[in-house]
Amino acid sequence: MLKVGDKAPDFEVVVQDGSKLSLFGFRGKKIILYFYPKDNTPGCIAEACNLRDNYDLMLKNGFVVIGVSADSEKSHQRFTKKYQLPFLLIADTEKEIIKAYGVWGSKKFMGREYEGILRSTFVISEDGIIDEVISKVKTKAHAEQILEEVKLNTK
Repeated sequence: MLKVGDKAPDFEVVVQDGSKLSLFGFRGKKIILYFYPKDNTPGCIAEACNLRDNYDLMLKNGFVVIGVSADSEKSHQRFTKKYQLPFLLIADTEKEIIKAYGVWGSKKFMGREYEGILRSTFVISEDGIIDEVISKVKTKAHAEQILEEVKLNTK
């Protein structure tokens, strides 16, 4: 996994609305790049809805929020519509970004071991450097966790 001080790997992808997005295109803005396992699963819904409910606070603090999973564009479209998510979701079906950020690895669930996305968030500075890495994500209070980690205004 990448660490604080590393240069954030650039990428160019298609997002849920079909438009192209590159990390480089956000230079000059602070980015919250969060990786999550799967659309429409309990923890991922809680995390996305918490970020949605605190989206104005994120904007107030100068952040762009971008989610990444290996789900398809269609899945992201349904997820975005169902939960009225105001931020972009990247469909990394080939897992190129996921692997570039080092968030693909072994997981355990109910005694079963498997490979999957390790829920993680990267806070990226205006010049493309990783300022914070959150690997123990609090899904129900993730926005607050991010703002606390970067010591920003939470009101």
